[in-house]
Amino acid sequence: MKDTPVTPENDVTDAPARFPRLRRAAPALAAFAAVRLLGLAVLAGWGAVAGSSPHTLLSARWDSLWYARIAAEGYGYEVVLPSGAVHSNLAFFPLLPWLERLVAAVSGLSYGSAGLVVSVVAGLAAAWGIFAVADLFLGRRAGVLAVALWAALPVAVVQSMAYSEALFTALAAWALYGVLRGHWITAGLLAAGAGLTRPVGAAVVAALWVGAALAWRRGEGSWRTAAGVLLAPLGAAAYVLWVGHRTGGGLLGYLDVQAGWGNGFDGGWAFARFIGERLASSAFLAGVGLIAGVLLVLWLYRSCVRQGQPAAPLVYCGIVVALALCASGYFGSKPRLLLPAFPLLLPVAAALGRWGTRRAAAVPAVLAVCSAVYGAFWLNGSGPP
Repeated sequence: MKDTPVTPENDVTDAPARFPRLRRAAPALAAFAAVRLLGLAVLAGWGAVAGSSPHTLLSARWDSLWYARIAAEGYGYEVVLPSGAVHSNLAFFPLLPWLERLVAAVSGLSYGSAGLVVSVVAGLAAAWGIFAVADLFLGRRAGVLAVALWAALPVAVVQSMAYSEALFTALAAWALYGVLRGHWITAGLLAAGAGLTRPVGAAVVAALWVGAALAWRRGEGSWRTAAGVLLAPLGAAAYVLWVGHRTGGGLLGYLDVQAGWGNGFDGGWAFARFIGERLASSAFLAGVGLIAGVLLVLWLYRSCVRQGQPAAPLVYCGIVVALALCASGYFGSKPRLLLPAFPLLLPVAAALGRWGTRRAAAVPAVLAVCSAVYGAFWLNGSGPP
């Protein structure tokens, strides 16, 4: 693994230093915007035929409603199901609702619409962060392709919803960039923000800690490194401790809230049973597809290791994948939970980068069309939970 932080001396670049970073990233941002606009256009067309509202699908269904309610009323709302299970809004981390409240106060938009604004900005920030990380050790061409692939994933429509995936990925990608460049305080603050966004913020904290440990091992640690290490877990720790205090459950209070939703970590046993049930039923092909999907993810992660990615992205990606695949809960969420695992796309981007321009561009273009159609079908059907 390439554990040496990238510096201006060993940075891979093909543009004069006087060019601003935004100009260097412009093709990646343009590719991201084009793919997402295609997805929204197909969703609008589908809605016109089906009689559905794209705005409602993107901002006022599923988790979007929970985030908007938190922005409007704060925490304390819960639903008791006939089974006795309790769905509490304490399961949702606070950074997205805070930003929704801020945007709504400034713009006068509804909280759901404010969430869409946050996702648009966060999506562009995530695309730029993914490009920045890939550009450091693979170059500009692969960075653009990595962003295009991320924007064209099958469930990428979530990036345009009032969900927290785009926001979390933006914070995670830039935190990793900070670790790779040795910007420890910035990385620590971004990791703390990621910890206020989703439970999987722990992956960002772990990546920073591993990067810091390697820096100290090389004799490159400093007080800034220590500050980053201390800052990184503060966001998640603060929220988890607050939930524990509010519920009276102590350190395990947040886990109790998640258990009410049926979420937990069982090493993948529940997911394996779910696949087994598909294989033993008329949904056999669905079970085979799930196995193929899991094997593809594991193969991609192995490719990340063989590619020689730095330790921080590998640690981050490995934890995101492990939490997504090995958690119990609603299994339809797993593709969405894998969205932040963008390092999985870097080996593919590097391989495409060795092709001719037209051939390389054709792959994300085709995927973008498929993603747009599937996204419209998905949101007008079961949709993301």
